[in-house]
Amino acid sequence: MTKLITGKTKLLGVIGYPVEHSLSPVMHNAALAQLVVRGSVSEREDIAHLGLDYVYLPFPIAPENLKIAIAGFAAIGIVGFNVTIPHKQAIIPLLSEITPIAQAIGAVNTVSRQNNQWVGTNTDIEGFIAPLQTTYQQDWSQKVAVILGNGGAARAVVAGCHQLGFAKIYVLGRNEQKLQAFCDSWSNPAIEENLQVGTWDELAKLIPQADLLVNTTPIGMYPKVDESPLSAAEIAQLPQGAIAYDLIYIPKPTQFLQLAEKQGAIVIDGLEMLVQQGVAALKIWLQQEIPVEVMRQALQNHLGLGR
Repeated sequence: MTKLITGKTKLLGVIGYPVEHSLSPVMHNAALAQLVVRGSVSEREDIAHLGLDYVYLPFPIAPENLKIAIAGFAAIGIVGFNVTIPHKQAIIPLLSEITPIAQAIGAVNTVSRQNNQWVGTNTDIEGFIAPLQTTYQQDWSQKVAVILGNGGAARAVVAGCHQLGFAKIYVLGRNEQKLQAFCDSWSNPAIEENLQVGTWDELAKLIPQADLLVNTTPIGMYPKVDESPLSAAEIAQLPQGAIAYDLIYIPKPTQFLQLAEKQGAIVIDGLEMLVQQGVAALKIWLQQEIPVEVMRQALQNHLGLGR
């Protein structure tokens, strides 16, 4: 069934540059279509009356056009939008308010229009921790997290591990200056207390301690599917029953996760994080429950992973 777009259709979207590769329109429009069906089949009410007449579009916005684009979004009444590279930090000065969670990460990935003002938040934390909370419910307060990489994605993972209550959070990278800057950039004393940074040289010491091992680097992403941030020998030091989590979702599974699973690790890929951060964004915009499985299945079908 093709969606009917009228003068009453409300706009959602994602901004980035480039943004053609984004999978967000696939999963969001699938959810919006399902919400329309759920809300309208039994009563056959007017869709616009239900408040579910939305379409989600990708908006390629070059960095030099960001300010005027956001002003234009306000002018045409866009309800909300996601933010991806390279705008996650640059957009902050253009917003009226950012939530404490976005402040902690230092990046915004979801913006909503509230009282004629733009409010920014970050749903990456919720996306990251959702599969850990729903599938592996446990006390994390005695657990150790080891995070590979110290870029923007690692910030959301650190904040997520802190929210779950991990006793120790280690972030490993290759550049000591960048690692120190990463460590010094947190304004939350509670995070600083549990956070330690180190170079790749410390892998041999830390991997045997890891209850959760997270790859936030792009190593192993398509098309370089045979690469892994860690060697088979290094991953062999991972305790059996530990959780290996890769933020990459193409290929599925990555070489990193294949090696970890062979060692008896529980594995999670980045597709679920993508789904869950999108669910959290839709909840903010629509203020209702979202069909998670519809979004997950739409992505799996699109990526040729459908069963």
